[in-house]
Amino acid sequence: MENGARLGWLINVEAKQVEIYRQGKDVEILENPTTLSGEDILPGFLFDLTTII
Repeated sequence: MENGARLGWLINVEAKQVEIYRQGKDVEILENPTTLSGEDILPGFLFDLTTII
């Protein structure tokens, strides 16, 4: 975030969690998500987590 990234995902496979980092917002933690969205930064992008988590 300090380098200008607007969206970041930290995927914890063992805990089946994803931390979502966004500029100017608190970290959001998802439990066992199946997909991640690119939101308004990458419109239409979906990352399938079913084979990872």
